[in-house]
Amino acid sequence: MRLILLGVIITSYLFSPVFCAEKHSKVKHSPSIEALYTSLDPKSIMENLTFYKLYPNSPFGKKAYKRAFRLLTQGKKSLVNIDLPKIDISILVNMVQKKPLEDIEEISEKTLTSIEEIAKDLGNRRLVGHDFWTKEELLASHPDDIDLSRALFLSEFDYDLSKKKKIRYYEASIDLMALQILARLPQRPTDEQKIRKINDFIFHQMQFRFPPHSLYAKNIDTYTFLPSVIDNRKGVCLGVSLLYQCIAQRLNLKLQSITPPGHIYVRYKKGEKIINIETTARGIDPPTEQYLGIETLGLQERNRKELIGLAFMNQASVFWHKDDYKKAVSLYEKALDFIEDDHLLQELYAYNLLFIGDEKGKEILKSLKDKPIRYLLSEKKLLTDFLDGKTDIEGIKAIFMHVDETRESIAQKKEALEKVLEKYPDFQAGLLQLASTHLQLLEEKKALKRLKKCFYLSPKEPIINYYLSIIFVERTDFKKAWDHFLLLESSLKNYNLFSKPLKNYRRMLMQKSPLFSLGSEKKNREIAEI
Repeated sequence: MRLILLGVIITSYLFSPVFCAEKHSKVKHSPSIEALYTSLDPKSIMENLTFYKLYPNSPFGKKAYKRAFRLLTQGKKSLVNIDLPKIDISILVNMVQKKPLEDIEEISEKTLTSIEEIAKDLGNRRLVGHDFWTKEELLASHPDDIDLSRALFLSEFDYDLSKKKKIRYYEASIDLMALQILARLPQRPTDEQKIRKINDFIFHQMQFRFPPHSLYAKNIDTYTFLPSVIDNRKGVCLGVSLLYQCIAQRLNLKLQSITPPGHIYVRYKKGEKIINIETTARGIDPPTEQYLGIETLGLQERNRKELIGLAFMNQASVFWHKDDYKKAVSLYEKALDFIEDDHLLQELYAYNLLFIGDEKGKEILKSLKDKPIRYLLSEKKLLTDFLDGKTDIEGIKAIFMHVDETRESIAQKKEALEKVLEKYPDFQAGLLQLASTHLQLLEEKKALKRLKKCFYLSPKEPIINYYLSIIFVERTDFKKAWDHFLLLESSLKNYNLFSKPLKNYRRMLMQKSPLFSLGSEKKNREIAEI
């Protein structure tokens, strides 16, 4: 019932002459207005301000205003002089409407300074980085001193101080989110209470969502950079994780940012207590094992500076897929300002240098070849193939060729890989990718042929044995499935790896075919000695 009445309030407001013309006539007290007021969430700043805006001269409108003011200011006496009725509340209205403000200049200086005054006690205000306005200050700072939202907006707007008002507008938007969350928390909340309320606000009240694949695949930067994420209420894992961290800083909640291969999520850790916050699935807490693939050596934690660099890496990938390699190079260089000694970033940067004819790219790849593997066993496959003369620049481009959910795009990548492999038949990364495209096109027989060639070239390679085992299970050839699984298991023991997915796979094999496991042990030892 409360949600229905709230819908009446918001709909009435958005389409009423009050909203359109800002002309308020005196509203007489009526039972319907009282009923609407009673239905309001007493802890919702937005609902109470919207009600006040609709019925400013009603006794209940004035009550709603007082309640909203008390929630915003947390009852602080030092803020009693702020004249809320004179503040343009369009920021909050935009949050209700879920659409961006078309013209930032519509926001008055009075509104911004008042919100900044109300938010002055939020946790990010205590950080040195909250006063930064230049690139030099940002780069010279320690990651722990960075106000993440200020750093992100500065870097995203290229340190252009003519955009200062826009930066302040988006910071004020995040401030208001934090203030609304605070309004729902007890006086001395625990960290876990803060996490629950942030989750409820972001994923249920504001309904931030992961965008459809067809949208984010080609425009991942749109769903990474904070202004777009706030405006669209949609974001990829990095975009929503950045927003989550910005809110957490304001609430004095210390969280970690963890990057499994190709992903990022937020984690709370205190002593033995760990809460994983999956921002692509409404903040659920998956077990850590879920983030470990069969080749994952470890989960990398990112500091605040590195988070800024990751945003530029995502943007660079968009221009890479558009074949604008010069722009991609410039964005990777921006990322390098914030991320040091990162294998993946340097490798991607090197490839794009090669695409524009800069031989510096090859020197970077040579320097990476002998560095120890830190997080992923397969991270050097392509690099090694290129330096060993098993592929060329076109092979690298084929590996990273963009694929969407259409069969046509997968077929195009398959053709590009086949063309490269005609020239370089021992291109292992290419063979593995081609096998993957065959599987996507339901061409299992062709995939098996490519994987067998991969196995001939690298019989101890974990991922190859994993795929072969899966295919042989599908073919009910359990003896060969066990052969390749046990070889995979033996290879991973050298790295002390045995992830939960692998344990589950072994359990499934035992259920389907327990007899063949013993018979495969001997063959497994023989291959391991090669």
